[in-house]
Amino acid sequence: MQEKFKHYLIIAFGWFFLILGIIGLFLPFLQGILFILIGLYLLSYEYHWARCIFKTLKKRYPKMYKKFYDIKEKTSEKFEKILSLKRIKKN
Repeated sequence: MQEKFKHYLIIAFGWFFLILGIIGLFLPFLQGILFILIGLYLLSYEYHWARCIFKTLKKRYPKMYKKFYDIKEKTSEKFEKILSLKRIKKN
């Protein structure tokens, strides 16, 4: 059950960030490209088409991908804690 919830959570957040990124392309105060990258990254766990787009962006814009990868590495530990949904047992 926890895996199914995690699956739906990743998909929901991925689509949320992707839509927010598309809106951000037209609004000056939102970082559209950043939110699109985050959305594609999350959706690449579940969808093949998102994984292909993300790989294409990696090949086409290696400097931007390196910056994104560095940020991902810094925040991956916190992200994994959120997605693992571990509960602390009280003794």
